[in-house]
Amino acid sequence: MAPKPPEPPDADLIRRTMMGEAAAYGALYDRYIDQIYRYVYARVASRDDAEDMTEEVFLKTWESLVNSRPTITNFQAWLYRTAHNLVIDHYRTHKATHSLDQVPALNDDKPLPERAVLDQLDNTRLVRAIQNLEPNLQQVIICRFINGLSHAETAQVLDTNENNTRIMQYRALKKLRKFLEMDLD
Repeated sequence: MAPKPPEPPDADLIRRTMMGEAAAYGALYDRYIDQIYRYVYARVASRDDAEDMTEEVFLKTWESLVNSRPTITNFQAWLYRTAHNLVIDHYRTHKATHSLDQVPALNDDKPLPERAVLDQLDNTRLVRAIQNLEPNLQQVIICRFINGLSHAETAQVLDTNENNTRIMQYRALKKLRKFLEMDLD
């Protein structure tokens, strides 16, 4: 069996997309769809809204690449920024609140049933604790720990600098620890 060829870098796929190659954008879509969906779903906690908004993120970025030809230094951060803006717009137009209690565990492993129950209890406690954070601190936790973005990528998503992102992460984790400790008492 021959080794799988390396995937082309984002910059190459972006260039090909700008030249009208739909398959190149399809590769970018496949590369990032799950991450963007998880990010949006963690923010809106509605599968239908998350699916619609995720598709809108990719539609907007496709249209921008084909029509405007922007200069992109980090495609992944650009997607997250677009998703962030759509989430903000969503909450501006839909004043209803949604619970993050519905967010499922984000791992693919098949644990034993008793482990699954304990994990779900831990996830529920963690989701409740995250709900108690301010929105910008929630976003740092989601970017860094649910989607595994670096400090630099998270800073681009939040439109801030890396140092501020690190400070926000520290504050968020400190508050989470406090909320979780209170929940145990």
